[in-house]
Amino acid sequence: MNNFKIEIAKLLSNKIDYLNQDEIYNMLEIPTNTEMGDFAFPCFKLAKELRKAPPIIAKEIKESLGESEIVERTENVNAYVNFFLNKMALVKSILSDVLEQKEYYGISQTKELGNIVIDYSSPNIAKPFHVGHLRSTVIGNSLYRIYEALGYKCVGVNHLGDWGTQFGKLIVAYKKYSSKEDVEEKGISELLRIYVLFHDEAKKYPEMEQEARDYFTKMENGDEEALALWNWFKSVSLKEFERVYDMLGVKFDSYNGEAFYNDKMSVVVKELEDKGLIEISEGAKIVRLDEENMPPCLITKNDGSSLYATRDITAAKYRKETYDFKKCIIVTALQQNLHFAQFFKVIEKMGYEWSKNLVHVPFGMVSMEGGKLSTRSGNVVFLEDILNESIQKTKKIIEEKNPDLLNKDEIAKQVGIGAVIFDDMYNNIIKDIQFSWERVLNFDGETGPYVQYTHARACSVLKKANINLNQIPQLDIDYSIISDEASIGVIKELAVFEQTIREAAHKYEPSYIARYAVDLAQAFNKFYHDNAILVEDHKVRDSRLAIVVAVKYVIKNALFLLGIEAPSQM
Repeated sequence: MNNFKIEIAKLLSNKIDYLNQDEIYNMLEIPTNTEMGDFAFPCFKLAKELRKAPPIIAKEIKESLGESEIVERTENVNAYVNFFLNKMALVKSILSDVLEQKEYYGISQTKELGNIVIDYSSPNIAKPFHVGHLRSTVIGNSLYRIYEALGYKCVGVNHLGDWGTQFGKLIVAYKKYSSKEDVEEKGISELLRIYVLFHDEAKKYPEMEQEARDYFTKMENGDEEALALWNWFKSVSLKEFERVYDMLGVKFDSYNGEAFYNDKMSVVVKELEDKGLIEISEGAKIVRLDEENMPPCLITKNDGSSLYATRDITAAKYRKETYDFKKCIIVTALQQNLHFAQFFKVIEKMGYEWSKNLVHVPFGMVSMEGGKLSTRSGNVVFLEDILNESIQKTKKIIEEKNPDLLNKDEIAKQVGIGAVIFDDMYNNIIKDIQFSWERVLNFDGETGPYVQYTHARACSVLKKANINLNQIPQLDIDYSIISDEASIGVIKELAVFEQTIREAAHKYEPSYIARYAVDLAQAFNKFYHDNAILVEDHKVRDSRLAIVVAVKYVIKNALFLLGIEAPSQM
């Protein structure tokens, strides 16, 4: 579709001498109503230059346009020039591209555009991997795949929350309320129990808070006992985290968490001092941000211990020096907006031009029936439990609808986990979402199972036709046959896949891909309903099978970009 847009921009640039082709290209729109054409050129911006009403300008441009091989006709509607593409040219161009590129359609095979660092998931050590962590994990994983599809080399960083006063609290709680045997037997659930208990008991005995601060200071000063306990808690946690990541199909290139930067922060604090950015306030070191209408950025506490900002500034510098990133994208909750705005501004004040390439991608909260999730109160739903329950519920549905299906356990896992991921991705990430089983596992709605089922349907058609994907070049395709409304609807959806990936990257919105997958699935199911595919006429059969093959590839690619499997049967 992009090639057609370029050609239309070129056609218009021959008639509008004060706008270049790129400017015209950026002005072209795709109408939401297909009756208004495939592309529309708005003339409002031309009114000032030409001193004419936009509808008059549109009419004159329309009348001045000559014939084109790619444009069937043009229309002038109010201030717009609408372009209707030559259907056969469109079908041939798009379908041949998909069938030639196959699994690489929309997916770059090179990584030449530079490095993108993506910081995502980043759970806190010694706390459960609950359903609230799902969003950062799957959004970051999808952005990783989206940017790599565009030709970047991505570096996935799991910036573990493995440092801070909470570990002092955990050490105190462990010494008072637990044992080595209990932690080894119960794992992270025991660490959660004593963490919650600490906060309950600290309400009665406030001196416990100071004990916790003292233990964290010991950690920062290299105390062997405190660090040994910290390392142990970390290994217990990572073992459980890895199990969940394996279920989600998520991997990282680096697990450098907050603790990794301990021996690197003093250099950064000295640099801030040398550049005259540090002030002392009640014993603490701060960087004032009054001119930016933000509160001061706290760099160290009055006891000299570090904070999130200290570690994040140090991490940003390390990542720039190590990966020379084009962008560093950090995926965390919306509530942390101020923190990121502050430390990004501090890096700018340090004189680093690359501060503009630091991006915070915020997302809304996720809740279950019963409200928000809080680790301190113990009101958490373990993500692993959600995934396992989704798998079991999916298996039950499969056994009801298709009891003879082979590999039921594997397919239930692919669909059950895919359903949870897709539900999270379907809405704009900034929105708060409430988890609903009824919505997540609906096979007929705008859901993951619906898209996966459409992929399985396409595979089923190809299996019945005895089509091996390696035989595609042998299909006898007559592009003129693919001319009905439903077939053209599918082709137009295939045509915008690459543009959708670019928009998803530009807006940091995997939801663009999820919604695209639903749109393509709906278009294909209409095509499937309206057109008999396995007919006797071999040209009709092959031409329609070509559409099935193309849809199979593109749905699988779209699901891949979301981090979801595409089962071939359901």
